[in-house]
Amino acid sequence: MKKYLVMSIIFSLVLTGCKGKEENAGREQKEELSKVTLSDNSIKETGIEISEARFTSISGYITATARIIPNQDEEAVVGTFVKGRVKKVFFNPGSFVKQGQALMELEGLEIGEIKSAYRKTKAQLDFTEAAYKRQKTLNEQNVTSSKSLLESKAEYDKALAEFKAEDEKIHSIGLTDEEALDNLSDHSSGKVIIKAPIAGIISERNVILGELVDESTNAFKIINTANVWAEGRIYEKDVPDIKGALNVSFITSIYPNETFSGRMIFTSPSVDEKTRTVILRAAIPNTGGKLKPEIFGELKIPVTNSVKTIVMPADAVINDNGKYFVFVQTGNNTFEKRDVKTGIREGNNVEIAEGVKEKEKVVTKGAFYLKSELLKSQFGEEE
Repeated sequence: MKKYLVMSIIFSLVLTGCKGKEENAGREQKEELSKVTLSDNSIKETGIEISEARFTSISGYITATARIIPNQDEEAVVGTFVKGRVKKVFFNPGSFVKQGQALMELEGLEIGEIKSAYRKTKAQLDFTEAAYKRQKTLNEQNVTSSKSLLESKAEYDKALAEFKAEDEKIHSIGLTDEEALDNLSDHSSGKVIIKAPIAGIISERNVILGELVDESTNAFKIINTANVWAEGRIYEKDVPDIKGALNVSFITSIYPNETFSGRMIFTSPSVDEKTRTVILRAAIPNTGGKLKPEIFGELKIPVTNSVKTIVMPADAVINDNGKYFVFVQTGNNTFEKRDVKTGIREGNNVEIAEGVKEKEKVVTKGAFYLKSELLKSQFGEEE
C-alpha cells in the first residue's frame, strides 16, 4: 500500500513539473514573439533612433477613444395608449419626419368607445351649460328660486368634470377635439392617427399592416441627429487634469481633414471598477448630418494644468486598433514590443502613462519598421 502511495506522489510531482515547464515554455515563446533582433547594418540602414525615457512637464490635451451616440434629449420611442389594428403606415426607416406628422393610422373598438364617451359628455356639458345660463337669467329677473340656480350649477359642474376627464383621454391617445367629433354615425369602431412627437429620422419601424398593437408596442423610433453626443472614457488619474474643460474636439478617420467642435456636458461621478475609467460625454452640433450614431473617433480634451510625466514623440507610439505600443531596447540589437497607455498630447509629443519606466530606451524613429519585422517573425513562427 505504501509503495503505491509513494509511486502516486512521484507521478503527481512529475506531472506538475512537466506542466510548469510547459507554462514557462509558453511564456518564454510569447516573450520571444514580442521581440525583434536586428543586425548592426539593419539598424544603421533603417535609421532607427532611440531616446531615454525621462519625466517632462506637458500641458496639451488628453485623447479619449469615443463613439457617436444619439442625443437622448432628441430621441423618441413612439407607441400608442390604446389598443387597435394598424390600418396604414406612412413612413419607413430612413425617412425624415416633421414634428406632428402622421406615422400610422390605428382602428379599433376601444378607440370608438373613447370617442363615443367624449361625444356624450360633450353633449351633456352643452345641455347643462345652456340650462345653467337660463337659470341665471331667470334668477336675475326674480322668476326662479336660488335653489333651482344652485341645482343647475351643480349639474353643470358635474358635467364639466366628466367632460374634462374624457377630453384628457382623447388627447392622451392622440386625438384632437375635431377628430374626436368626426364620423358621428360610426358607433362600432374608431380611428386615430399616431403622430411624430419630434422631428428627425425614423431609425426603427416595428409594425406591419393589420397588426394588433397596444400600450406595450414600440412602433417607431425617431432620432434627431441635428445634435449628437460623443461618448468616451479617460483614466481616473486624468480626471483632475480636465477639471473645468468645456470646449472639446472630435476627430474621426472617416473625415480625416475635419474637426468637429463640441462642449463637455457630462463627466461620470463614478469610476468603472474593472477598467478604472470615467465616462465623458460631449454635445456636438452635427451640421450636414455627417456624424452618424456608432461612428468611432477620438475626443480631444484640453488639460487645464501642466503635468510632469514620461513624454515621448508621437512617432514612437503605434496605434493598433485603439491599443498602443512602443518598442523598448532590451539589448544592443534587441527590441521588445511594449504595450502602453497614453495620456496627454501636446503637439508632436505624447504622455506615456503606463508601460515604460524612466531611463528605459525607447525607439523614437523606425518603430513601424520594427513592427513589420515583428509581424514577419510571427508569421514565420505560425508556418
